[in-house]
Amino acid sequence: MPPLRSLLALFSAALLVLLALLPGTGTAAVAAAGRPYTNPVKSQKGADPWIQYHDGAYYLITTSWTSELTMRTAPTLAGLATAPSRQVWADSTASRCCNMWAPEIHLWNGRWYLYYVAGQGIADYIPTQRVHVLESAGADPLGPYTYRGRLGSDWMLDATLLTLDGSLYLLGSASGGGTQNLVIAPLANPYTPSGPFSTISTPTLAWERSGGAVNEGPEVLRRGGRTFVVYSASGCWTPDYTLGRLTYTGTDPLRASSWTKNPTPVFGRNDAAGVYGPGHNGFFTSPDGSESWIVYHANDAPGDGCDNGRTTRAQKFTWNADGTPDFGTPVPLGSTLPGPAGETAATPAAYTVVNRNSGKCLEVADGSTADGAAVRQWGCDGRPEQRWRVEDLGNDTSRLVNAATGKVLDTADCSVADGAALRQWSWLNNLCQAFRFTVTDQGGWVRIVGARSGKVADVANCSTADGADLRQWTWLNNACQQWAFRPA
Repeated sequence: MPPLRSLLALFSAALLVLLALLPGTGTAAVAAAGRPYTNPVKSQKGADPWIQYHDGAYYLITTSWTSELTMRTAPTLAGLATAPSRQVWADSTASRCCNMWAPEIHLWNGRWYLYYVAGQGIADYIPTQRVHVLESAGADPLGPYTYRGRLGSDWMLDATLLTLDGSLYLLGSASGGGTQNLVIAPLANPYTPSGPFSTISTPTLAWERSGGAVNEGPEVLRRGGRTFVVYSASGCWTPDYTLGRLTYTGTDPLRASSWTKNPTPVFGRNDAAGVYGPGHNGFFTSPDGSESWIVYHANDAPGDGCDNGRTTRAQKFTWNADGTPDFGTPVPLGSTLPGPAGETAATPAAYTVVNRNSGKCLEVADGSTADGAAVRQWGCDGRPEQRWRVEDLGNDTSRLVNAATGKVLDTADCSVADGAALRQWSWLNNLCQAFRFTVTDQGGWVRIVGARSGKVADVANCSTADGADLRQWTWLNNACQQWAFRPA
């Protein structure tokens, strides 16, 4: 029989394990790390990122600088790097086209509201930039969305929502007194202001005035009954673009006196890691709810500026003993880190492309590696020729690369005619091989639109048979022309 001391040690160890598994015991279990990921989370058009974790998936949307907004979704943070960019909104209306910035999505009463900034032209800080809001048809973050209106008549950037003591507010950044300031207004609902904007922060400190006197990009962070607004300061075109923090310490969020500014930046450049101008952030929580994460954009050289060269990065942060967030320092690009705790799905390496009408998958006929081989539909069975990689081309379009052959989906002879075959071909870097994925319905159904022809991928004669060919056709709004990307 083991000595009594050994039995007591075994009992104590078993008790500690049991306590770690029980809720409310005061002994926290160590959360299992998520899937490994590597920054950048998005390398093309990665500025002003917003990540939302919802119903088992991450959703990422960023500034486009065009008249289109695209969103990615993946079951892991790592998967966002190669997920399809689905177009959730496009607008050619003269007063709100074609320079879209800082999109965010917020859930309110079962619908998503997408806030973005838009104006005419592409110049930085042009005077026509205004805040607009869209409303989803249902509970799918991918939409589809309809336009709800403009929020305010004056120049304003970077809208976000604050819910406090049962009331709803809109935060943003506006000009006044020669500086760019944080402003707030009450809302009757997510698309209707119920009062004027008031200023709650101006760039008075030296670290808020490098290259320009700027407070922008307000983002709400809440924990333990406390409310913080983390914002971006200084010129976004400088390596000193940085994050500051306001803490709600009053009783009326519309009054500047209710907000206390931290005297020093809370997250800034890390020259040793090659990270410059980190800013315009968002926050999300790990799938198991145990971790806090920040998403932000940054440059990898001090002179890179305020443009599409900025990439999306994410990292976990912690909390100080006094209840304030500790964001640490920006991590270098290329470092592989543990993903958010609670991720259980595999990170997709490729996708199957499924037709809504037939339920069948796109494939390269017979797995041929020849230029001109037909692309057809077939029962989904996981063969390599049914697996496609989606590669972002940096201009709101993507190419579809067959995982088995390495060749891309191509429009035969660059035709713009109805009925032209969609086939595989070697990459030629032309618009006949570039496609947009435009959301048509809840559930992520999209139309695959040729960048040159404007026509959509269509199953010939709406066939449900194995072997039916893929072609392009004018959009008819039928199920034969709608597709879903499923992780393969």
